[in-house]
Amino acid sequence: MAKSKPQVKPAVTDQANEAVQSALRTLDAETSGIAAISAALQGPLGTAFAAAVGLVRQAKGRVIVTGLGKSGHVARKIAATFASTGTPAFFVHAAEASHGDLGMITPDDVIIALSWSGEQPEMKNLVNYSSRFGIPMIAVTSNAGSSLGEAARIVLELPRAREACPHNLAPTTSSLMQAAIGDALAIAMLEGRGFTALEFANFHPGGKLGAMLKFVRDIMHTGDAIPVKPLGAKMSDALVEMSTKGFGCVCIVNHSGEIAGIITDGDLRRHMRPDLMTVRVDDVMTKNPRTIPPGMLATEMLETLNSSKPAVTVLIVAEGRKPVGIVHVHDVLRAGVA
Repeated sequence: MAKSKPQVKPAVTDQANEAVQSALRTLDAETSGIAAISAALQGPLGTAFAAAVGLVRQAKGRVIVTGLGKSGHVARKIAATFASTGTPAFFVHAAEASHGDLGMITPDDVIIALSWSGEQPEMKNLVNYSSRFGIPMIAVTSNAGSSLGEAARIVLELPRAREACPHNLAPTTSSLMQAAIGDALAIAMLEGRGFTALEFANFHPGGKLGAMLKFVRDIMHTGDAIPVKPLGAKMSDALVEMSTKGFGCVCIVNHSGEIAGIITDGDLRRHMRPDLMTVRVDDVMTKNPRTIPPGMLATEMLETLNSSKPAVTVLIVAEGRKPVGIVHVHDVLRAGVA
């Protein structure tokens, strides 16, 4: 058999090292921009920020986020973040607004306009529309004295920071700062409204987030799939039920159909004896087993499974004390929750 050649790690070239150093310089520059916002929020920017949150909260309509160029791309993201966290919002392109999209904006709305310089001619018609119809506008800019800043009701003046671009031209640090203040506004609205994970689930039914926000009722087995036997049944019948349903357990119910106990593979091992098949389930079952409600998030159910001592892989789903379903850890995995 031929010997495998020892693997040799490639040497770090000067070119690779330069790329890493460039990345570090970029991150340092952008970190300084975020730090500058944090410092400014402890001064006048903080007062303006609180006023902006209040203005958005009072709006009867939606949040209209607008911008051009890189600011426009950031504005789209901010609008999406607002919408996904419970504040109705959408993006309007500042230039397209002059060609009919102004009709998307109503007097009940509030406008958040992004422009680092605050001096973009394409935004003039939208600014005039805001003024003419009394639509409140929040400007996110680095220049409160700009045309945009002068026209806005509230100005979130971001501190000037050097771009990560070595020529101090390409919007990099400034774009990140705009996105950060947008996130801060959206999360302040979320927290002020008391937006819950259950509400979040309504807006995120797809992808990994959608899987994480599924409810137990969405993945549980119901009806005849639930292994159930009544009190007084023989263990031989319970064992057949366990084997047939394939969950490694059987739920024991009383005459009212309420959960009295559960028999698991572990219970069988603990009570193993020659006459086990002839005794009653009452003598083998674990009384008052842990159950979960159908309205529990699947992620919470997974935490319950992981934290159970001794470890369990299946849980009975109950409404009140009556079994309505059963969930195995494999159901959670298939749903993409873990």
